[in-house]
Amino acid sequence: MKILAIESSCDDTSVALLDCTEEGLLVIAQKTASQIDVHKKYGGVVPEIAGRKHAEAILPVIEEVMNNQEKPDLIAVTSGPGLITGLLVGVEVAKGLSYLWDIPVIGVNHIEGHIYSVLLEEIGSRTAKEIVFPAVCLIASGGHTELLLMKDHGQYELIGKTRDDASGEAFDKVAKLLGMEYPGGPQIANMAKKGKSNAIDFPRPMIDSNDFDFSFAGLKTAVLYYLRDNPKYTKEDVCASFEQAVVDVLTHKTIKATKKYNAKTIILGGGVSNNEKLRSTLENFSEESGLHFLKPNKAYTMDNAGMIGASAYFHAKNNNFTDWKDLIADPNWKVYQQ
Repeated sequence: MKILAIESSCDDTSVALLDCTEEGLLVIAQKTASQIDVHKKYGGVVPEIAGRKHAEAILPVIEEVMNNQEKPDLIAVTSGPGLITGLLVGVEVAKGLSYLWDIPVIGVNHIEGHIYSVLLEEIGSRTAKEIVFPAVCLIASGGHTELLLMKDHGQYELIGKTRDDASGEAFDKVAKLLGMEYPGGPQIANMAKKGKSNAIDFPRPMIDSNDFDFSFAGLKTAVLYYLRDNPKYTKEDVCASFEQAVVDVLTHKTIKATKKYNAKTIILGGGVSNNEKLRSTLENFSEESGLHFLKPNKAYTMDNAGMIGASAYFHAKNNNFTDWKDLIADPNWKVYQQ
């Protein structure tokens, strides 16, 4: 099954062509037009600008991916959650292609895409990875931080979420306090390698709460006050100590959830899954506990169309299609039942 996938939920216009069979998933081609340089001057994504840039980029990107390729069997598109200005561009293009090519379309939840990103390998490599259920999924990015219990394909229960800032958002905001450019997460992680993770005793918000929720706004504020009160601070130590605080909270809650729900697999997805300390901490725990640990190839940690196509394949196996006339963009779409 050839799937043309489109992702435009934030500031990346991404298109991928996948070949999905019972033998595994293969990303034939993927092209992503990034808007980082455009939004960098504003310190974050500006929705109106993002929408215009998606509109400019999406057709050229599709043409590049589909160059010398036959018509696909299916179109997959991110329908939510995300910025409505970006979602509308992807959804309307997908609807048009579905009509013109007379092929089915599937609207994919962006969060579910991050979950299925763990099944993909590098472009041109087929993979037959499987998810052993039940699985606890930690999705950590600039816009989302959620813990989900995945009971089967397409079956999710929300067990924890951030009450304020997402973890990736906290990375970006702290980076801005330190004078770093957007996006700040990778820069903090790189600088943290040169610092001491125990140099500053930053708080671990909600780490001992009886639930699986998160909070990162207070941690960000603690960094703000530390920088104000310690003008001779060492940037490397601030980065290392802040990173350690975030990783401690994320891993503690995830590990706690795996024990409560007797999970067999830990899935890590989203942009923050690119963080080496977070990946290694969860991987070490999984090895010690005899759990499966699935993390995305680094090419699929950020928003990308490959993960949307992977998710769509499992919906297609159950004939879970949407008539193009009924496909809508929903910026608040929840992957779980409320």
